[in-house]
Amino acid sequence: MAELHFFTGTMDSGKSTLALQTNHNHASRGRIGRIYTSHDRAGSATISSRLGLSHGATEVADDLDFWQTVVSALTQGARIDYLICDEAQFYTAEQIEQLAKVVDELQIDVFCFGILTDFRTRLFPGAARLVELADRMQVLQVEALCWCGQRATHNARTEDGVMVTEGDQVVVGDVDQTGQPPAEVAYEVLCRQHHRRRLTAARAQAVSLVPEPLPFGE
Repeated sequence: MAELHFFTGTMDSGKSTLALQTNHNHASRGRIGRIYTSHDRAGSATISSRLGLSHGATEVADDLDFWQTVVSALTQGARIDYLICDEAQFYTAEQIEQLAKVVDELQIDVFCFGILTDFRTRLFPGAARLVELADRMQVLQVEALCWCGQRATHNARTEDGVMVTEGDQVVVGDVDQTGQPPAEVAYEVLCRQHHRRRLTAARAQAVSLVPEPLPFGE
């Protein structure tokens, strides 16, 4: 029986790397798949990993209909054994339902990879629907770490180095590079405590450089 899989974790937990590895494993056994992504940091129609791996993919716009696309391909004689769907949090709820229909009606395995919540700690619609519909959901075991060393559970967005909690849900950016000026839009993983306090690595470092206050005299 085909299944709808959902692999999730924060940024830096290896989701795209696992997506590429999953495709490699299935393709090396003679299975034929199709790869999809949305708003990848490397640009349109590409899956990229921070380890330097990348692969061409079909860009998922809001008007893409997975059911019609797969049925049309099969009708024209194509073979499809599985789908790799990276950055699935950006898909619409309707697209996730289409993927579930592909699994149930066409017996094609679907492997989805994505984060659960946005920079405001709210569920993405696509991720929420996957939680509701997936046959198997797995939280990745590679733990991203907050700057304090604790397990990172929240994704933070910074604009010009300052953490923000309001704005459009989808804005493409990447992690800041060490030793470089803050990116216009960047992301950072934090533990819940430091996300709630808006204490990013840069702000924590700045605070630590403030001299200790002198003790009060008697």
